[in-house]
Amino acid sequence: MMYIAIIYEFLKIGLFSVGGGLATLPFLFDLSQKYSNWFTVTELTNMIAVSESTPGPIGVNMATYVGFKLGGIGGGILATLALITPSIIIILIIAQILKRFKDSQGIKDTFYGLRAAVAGLITASVAGVLIQNLTISTAVGILNMLDLKKITIFLLMLFAVFKFKKHPLVYIGVGAVLGILLNL
Repeated sequence: MMYIAIIYEFLKIGLFSVGGGLATLPFLFDLSQKYSNWFTVTELTNMIAVSESTPGPIGVNMATYVGFKLGGIGGGILATLALITPSIIIILIIAQILKRFKDSQGIKDTFYGLRAAVAGLITASVAGVLIQNLTISTAVGILNMLDLKKITIFLLMLFAVFKFKKHPLVYIGVGAVLGILLNL
């Protein structure tokens, strides 16, 4: 029964998360609420951090992790296949349609609207991750809710990314070291 639930949920995510791995995040946040025994929001943010620092698309990495956590190797394989199957089918259909209607203004307008919708989904996901990671969930009062150590790391990394333009692994390493140093 667990495998059926994994397949069903990740088929839905794969079908409706248009725009890539980050577009899966709102669906994964909902999944953490729907099936709280699968993973918590905190575990989800940890999965995001690991998925962003490992090769491969974030959505696939997260599907594999959740599936593996719930159903071992079989669960990981099923969740991954369920996530990518709708995309494969849809892209094959779209490729055939675009061949015929590549100059159609309606097709161009459709993709224009999809880009805006995906940008909104990704922005909402980023806001959710920021709120989850830059606050302390058990604190009371607005000032007490802010985790100044996390905010400091966030602001330093944001500044460094725009100022120095180094490889992402440099920032991941520096963020890990700062996390260790600030939590001592």
